Amino acid sequence: MANIKSAKKRILVNRTKAERNKAVKSGVKTSVKKVTAAIAANDKEAAKAALLAATATIDKAASKGVLHKNTASRKVSRLAQAVNKMA
Repeated sequence: MANIKSAKKRILVNRTKAERNKAVKSGVKTSVKKVTAAIAANDKEAAKAALLAATATIDKAASKGVLHKNTASRKVSRLAQAVNKMA
């Protein structure tokens, strides 16, 4: 356990930030799952709506620094490609 006050504060701040990052990542995963579920169900309209929501969620995560911008870009690109491939 840390003895110095600043070290104790760092522990608390890091824990808070880790919890926030975990929540944001979880939200990204959930939105991606919604898109893939709509694709699996072959529902083009639902997939497009879910893709819009997922794109917004992923972009917010990237802007907050939870995801790297290239990772976010790759995820959005792959989802969009999957939705566009639907018949």
